Amino acid sequence: MFDTLKHLRRKEWTMIGIIVILIVFQVYLDLKLPEYTRVITALLATPGSTVGEVWHNGQYMLLCALGSLASAIAVGFLAAKVGSSLSQRLRSKLYDKVNSFSMGEINNFSTASLITRSTNDVTQVQMFIIFALQIIIKAPILAVWATLKMSGTGIEWTLATGVAVVVLLVVFALLILLVIPKFRKMQILTDNLNRVARENLTGLPVVRAYNAEEYQGIKFEKANKELTDTQLFTSRAMAALLPAIMLIMNCLMLSIFWIGAILINNVPPSLPGERVFLFSSMSEFISYAMQIVMAFMMVSMLFIMMPRAQVSSKRINEVLDTAPTVRDGTLENADPACKGEVEFRNVSFKYPGAADHVLHDISFSAKRGETIAFIGSTGSGKSTLINLVPRFYDASEGTVLVDGVDVREYKLEALHDKIGYVPQRAVIFSGTVSSNVAFGESRTSEMAEDDVKNALRIAQGTDFVEKMEGMYDANIARGGSNISGGQKQRLAIARAVCKRPEIYIFDDSFSALDYRTDRALRTALKREAKGVTSMIVAQRIGTIMDADRIVVLDEGKVVGIGTHRELLGTCKVYREIAMSQLSEKELDL
Repeated sequence: MFDTLKHLRRKEWTMIGIIVILIVFQVYLDLKLPEYTRVITALLATPGSTVGEVWHNGQYMLLCALGSLASAIAVGFLAAKVGSSLSQRLRSKLYDKVNSFSMGEINNFSTASLITRSTNDVTQVQMFIIFALQIIIKAPILAVWATLKMSGTGIEWTLATGVAVVVLLVVFALLILLVIPKFRKMQILTDNLNRVARENLTGLPVVRAYNAEEYQGIKFEKANKELTDTQLFTSRAMAALLPAIMLIMNCLMLSIFWIGAILINNVPPSLPGERVFLFSSMSEFISYAMQIVMAFMMVSMLFIMMPRAQVSSKRINEVLDTAPTVRDGTLENADPACKGEVEFRNVSFKYPGAADHVLHDISFSAKRGETIAFIGSTGSGKSTLINLVPRFYDASEGTVLVDGVDVREYKLEALHDKIGYVPQRAVIFSGTVSSNVAFGESRTSEMAEDDVKNALRIAQGTDFVEKMEGMYDANIARGGSNISGGQKQRLAIARAVCKRPEIYIFDDSFSALDYRTDRALRTALKREAKGVTSMIVAQRIGTIMDADRIVVLDEGKVVGIGTHRELLGTCKVYREIAMSQLSEKELDL
């Protein structure tokens, strides 16, 4: 939990200092009240006292109460400010940290867990900080100060209060031992529930198509029940805390009255003043004892929140302390003579934690303006291979070069500026057609409408866009749920074209297009984007037949490199794939 405090800035520490001063002032005023209570009690029990004397001391009590109230309000305001500022900073740091992660770190944490850590966990820490600043500082000051005040009042009463405090500490210790492991488990179960709900909502069409609502419902209910049972355990344990404190407090009051009655009864009748003194001291002592018990009650509220906040803080720091495996380089520009060149030199790759390599000793090069294609069976490593170029992962062995420079030497921003990437599954953002094509805040403001229109024309998207209401300013729902799969792919391709990169990476990006649109798009791209290197992953032979070179992969190894016609004669794997899709006539054999 203390690791989280390192994210506080000087301004917040200053506010915490002010909070401490205000709390000390508040405790001072709170502990002045029993003194006035003792005086007023003595006045009421003393013959000859006047109402004016009582009223005079009562006014001081009222001023102390109002001063304490004002201090508490100021402390609450400052504590909320510190907690909110810290939570805002933590969310920003988590967002920036996750953005710096490679796909390996993101898969290690899981998307559902990262969302929970950035929202639910940060909220838990925020609420704990707000209450802690008001309670955890006040409680020990109040308890110690009240103990010192009461120590000279009566040894018997002090011993009774000490016994009550020891019992309270035992109750807290038992509760912590029972509850903290459950709170740790609760956060994991929350992640699991989020994951199941996310899967169900994302795959709702598939769930309905297979009549799997009941099956998914059982999975959700299982996750829901596990979380609910754990929450019930912790809630019941915490629910027992307040009654236990109230029982101890009432027993303490009863013992104080009992001891007071004995002490007063033992005073000889000839000393009425001594009896008045003991009675007024007892009323003062009761106030101090209640202050001490109240301090423990305040701490008990923290114990309700602390275990979960502790777990949340640990989960937040796990993300913030994780070092990205893909580190930023220093190079911004390479030799312009090599612009658009890509080369793989003896590249091998295995996923983090995996035992076997996915890619084995891959070597090839693509010159500026060339189209190089990759084909192979499912799981042969095609997508993994091209994901090494923009450094979504780093090669385990060997070197990937862009413009003659190892990609690890580039600043990530400079490297990504060279690449127009279209993923296997088109990613569409909520907004408009234009904001999706000219993606990114700076590019959205810089791109002219003509650039967007030209990119959509090349991507064969003009027809469907101009039929939409609002055309280029037409609304696009989150995930592109209001457009078809082929339309999503064309928007994603237009986004890459609009960027005017040195290198295109198409990760099976033409799969949702019909053959006619596929051919028209590639023809327009070749005509309009001369001098731009294209790297295409495809399953269809028709998409890559015209490529300058085709790399054939099988179980992570290169089994053939050449043109379509060359590979038909020299590569058995390529020929089998081609023959499974096209006839001999279509292949021109």
